[in-house]
Amino acid sequence: MYERSSVADLAGSLRSELNRYSPGGKLPSSRALVERFRVSPVTVSRAIAQLVAEGLVVTRPGSGAFRAQPRPDVPPSGDTSWQEVSLSGDGGPEVVPRTVDASGVLVTLAAPPPGVIELNGGYLHPSLQPERALAAALARAGRRPGAWGRPPTDGLTELRSWFAREIGPALTAADVLITAGGQSALATALRALAPPGAPLLVESPTYPGMLAVARAAGLRPVPVPVDADGVRPELLDAAFRATGARVFVCQPLFQNPTGAVLAPGRRAEVIRIARAAGAFVVEDDFACRLVHDDAGPLPAPLAADDPDGVVVHVRSLTKIASPSLRVGALAARGPVLGRLRAIQVVDSFFVPRPLQEAALELVGSPAWGHHLRSVSTALKNRRTAMTAALSLELPALTLPHVPAGGGSLWLRLPEAEAGTDESAVVSAALRAGVAIAPGRPYFCAEPPAPHIRLSYSAAAGAAEIAEGIRRLRTACDEVLTGAGAGAGAGAGGGLRP
Repeated sequence: MYERSSVADLAGSLRSELNRYSPGGKLPSSRALVERFRVSPVTVSRAIAQLVAEGLVVTRPGSGAFRAQPRPDVPPSGDTSWQEVSLSGDGGPEVVPRTVDASGVLVTLAAPPPGVIELNGGYLHPSLQPERALAAALARAGRRPGAWGRPPTDGLTELRSWFAREIGPALTAADVLITAGGQSALATALRALAPPGAPLLVESPTYPGMLAVARAAGLRPVPVPVDADGVRPELLDAAFRATGARVFVCQPLFQNPTGAVLAPGRRAEVIRIARAAGAFVVEDDFACRLVHDDAGPLPAPLAADDPDGVVVHVRSLTKIASPSLRVGALAARGPVLGRLRAIQVVDSFFVPRPLQEAALELVGSPAWGHHLRSVSTALKNRRTAMTAALSLELPALTLPHVPAGGGSLWLRLPEAEAGTDESAVVSAALRAGVAIAPGRPYFCAEPPAPHIRLSYSAAAGAAEIAEGIRRLRTACDEVLTGAGAGAGAGAGGGLRP
């Protein structure tokens, strides 16, 4: 029996003893560790959380801590020398004016007036956010030695390691930069990969925040249509050939706003097409943790099987945890990582260390797994409630795809009203007491039809969703007169929940 005064010492002792246990083997209880090492329960908890963040230990609520399964061998590095040619092409065409249009983003960030139901939000409703776990993680983080000191510019090694494991076995901490959320990571990536005036291939429709970042950087977004299986490879190939673009931005998992998942047969094809064009694929994996519990097996990120460094991967903890947990990651391989790092340092120096420490505490705690499971079930239930309410109240609005992840539905307004100004529907909805998002900001070119986007992740629950859709029907009855938008529409215009 001897004393251990620091978390680092205790974590080191436990780390050195892990070989005593087979993979999956249970470690001594917290009480046993407290008695053996003569430390406080808080010190034991923090040491275990550190080993969890390193991928050496897993915790199971109510069961204890266990040795993690060994990590598979890291595949050999591919050939990233092609990037030197691509990154050198910064002459570019004539520079275009840089404009900043944040309207599409502000729709999802602005708080609605009192009494208005929020079906346009971009984040989890407060009841779905792990507020108690976040508060506890932040409190523990603030007590960590050096928590308020200057962090490494690339980010804390433990946090970078955790993100690398989340993305896939081909990456290590050396391939990851910690960023101030996903939006910051996207901005860094686009500025690093394309010079002002250059074309940028984007999915159509796509996330308005990315379009705003692109235009602010002086880039020219070029749309590539998506269908229920994600971006269409033949159109992507044609767009690369026609424009000479060197960057394509996509969301392969639960694409915003359509909810589509890039089909297995298209995944390798997208990377092959980009590689042949000497281009990068920026993979915005924003919804990787917004998976519904009825989703079934999902594909790994594109970056998980990309030895040649074609994919620059973006993800964050913000969507699944809290809008204020601005902690994300950029992952890349090859020379491009140096350019990403340089822009990151120039823009922000580093992400505040207390936030990084809090993120480590959160993802290393037993509460994290419970939160993920809870959100997975809650989002599925809210999605089901919204599709059912739409089918009952607004069957004439077309729902092309019911997603198994993310937090919103993408709806097309009635075909008979193709000339309808969707902003009129949005305004009428607000007067009726429900905030929704117009579809126009999701297109970088002329939209093929009027759309709206409805968020179920931002709602308080099934009852509020049902009331919000009822109010939306009132608005549609006001604006879409003669389009059969109400419940009495014929079966030909109905939704299929």
